[in-house]
Amino acid sequence: MAVPARHTSTSKKNKRRTHYKMTAPEVTFNEATGDYNRSHRVSLKGYYKGRKVTKEA
Repeated sequence: MAVPARHTSTSKKNKRRTHYKMTAPEVTFNEATGDYNRSHRVSLKGYYKGRKVTKEA
């Protein structure tokens, strides 16, 4: 059975993985508030899916 002469370091192993890539966040236009927000998150004005979900303090 073949045995490697030297142990492969962690940094060498990590350099093999090239399929990890950055992706841009999904941004949608909210017609209820008139501004942009990320998907599946409450907007800064407190709207989610066109409904007001937070109350004013």
